[in-house]
Amino acid sequence: MAHTIQVETLLCEIDDEVATVTIDRPRVLNALNAQVFDNLKGLFTSLAKRPAIRVILLTGAGEKAFAAGADVNELVATDRMTGHALSRRGRTIFRQIETCGKPVIALINGFALGGGCELALSCTLRIASESAKLGQPEAKLGLIPGYGGTQRLPRLVGQSAALKLLLTGEMIDAQEALRIGLVDEVVPADRLIERGRELARSILAMAPLAVAGCLEAVRKGSSRDIDSALRLESEIFGRLCATADKAEGTRAFLEKRPPVWTGK
Repeated sequence: MAHTIQVETLLCEIDDEVATVTIDRPRVLNALNAQVFDNLKGLFTSLAKRPAIRVILLTGAGEKAFAAGADVNELVATDRMTGHALSRRGRTIFRQIETCGKPVIALINGFALGGGCELALSCTLRIASESAKLGQPEAKLGLIPGYGGTQRLPRLVGQSAALKLLLTGEMIDAQEALRIGLVDEVVPADRLIERGRELARSILAMAPLAVAGCLEAVRKGSSRDIDSALRLESEIFGRLCATADKAEGTRAFLEKRPPVWTGK
């Protein structure tokens, strides 16, 4: 049975094995202030510890914004020390989301700018509505992205496409984001949540340990040289060969029946 948890600036609806997290500040376009960061940290810490939750959907309240960026009021008074601390806090929490061990799917409804775009970048997959607008406009404020944008964006879309966005502060629409690989799919706005749930159901049909193994192999392997990354893949493959789910999956395939996963 579905139930909803209110965590100050966030709503979390848990339905079966899927948690849908919504940034709930629509009046300010779901801007990311200190409270939102604290709430994200606490909620994702909790969700990561719950084996029963296997996929997380992340979106913003309303139709106008996923997250319009950092709260500029918090940036005005920063200096070298406080600015560094602000960046460190944000990048640590986004890294926590990226490494929580579960697929996190960003459902981008409307604006995903600055910190909001960086939040989407920290997710496993990104689905955008046709009305979505994405960008990294920090240079317009005399800054660079501070929550991982200069590192994740070029890894995702390539250095040249990333620098074009970073150096111009340009805001692009959903189709351009799809073309450069910033998002994985574009759907009509009224289909966004349902498409996220469809994708979640596709993931839920796979073996839990295999899903976790894919996440681990890609995340850890991407920062290694190819030989080291291939050794990592072999280690994870071997580990999974000793699981009950692998025995069930191969047996179910040969017996032409749906597998019953236990996560063991």
